[in-house]
Amino acid sequence: MGDPLGSRETRAATVLDRLAETYPDATISLSYSNRFELLVAVICSAQCTDERVNAVTADLFETYSTPIEFAAVDQGELAERLNSITYYNSKARYIRESAGLIVDDHDGRVPDTMADLTDLPGVGRKTANVVLQHGHDVVEGIVVDTHVKRLSRRLGLTEETSPERIETDLMDIVPSERWQEYTHLLISHGRATCTARNPDCADCVLEDACPSSKLGSEVDLASGEPWK
Repeated sequence: MGDPLGSRETRAATVLDRLAETYPDATISLSYSNRFELLVAVICSAQCTDERVNAVTADLFETYSTPIEFAAVDQGELAERLNSITYYNSKARYIRESAGLIVDDHDGRVPDTMADLTDLPGVGRKTANVVLQHGHDVVEGIVVDTHVKRLSRRLGLTEETSPERIETDLMDIVPSERWQEYTHLLISHGRATCTARNPDCADCVLEDACPSSKLGSEVDLASGEPWK
């Protein structure tokens, strides 16, 4: 017998279409005014809310905005300015070192290829994908953050656990012209309805297409744990 919820491709299309109607204005929520500020903001956003990052970078970008300025700042001073976000010491080092490499190796311009971006300290595929999509208008993959990971697994679109393998699975079933949209829609839904601890399945537009729905399943596919 086939999957009563349809193939993964069919389910992905359903997810995209329904969420696009529910969140027509879904887009990136980080604040920035140039490509380097975008890179800094995305590095800061790892395991931290965009709201907190925006609050911190609002003051930060008034003082520093270019790679030259960030490369020259004392690392301790930069860490102090970031101290209300997670892992601020490591992020200060990543930002400062990345700024230096951008100045020395890329003429002060944020790279526009996946390979060059992921060569920067603290920059993985997730960060690189965001910078490419929103800084260079280049879509090479799907941004897999904590919401995309959780919802994609709950919806049965992947059984993988690493962001890289989840991205590969999703790229096989989501049309390339909708890769960027997919991320924004799942992030919006993850914040509003399909939260980590207490998803609102009763009011979810995807309830009938979700194998993890608390109305019909005893298990959260994202964690493998029984619903409480």
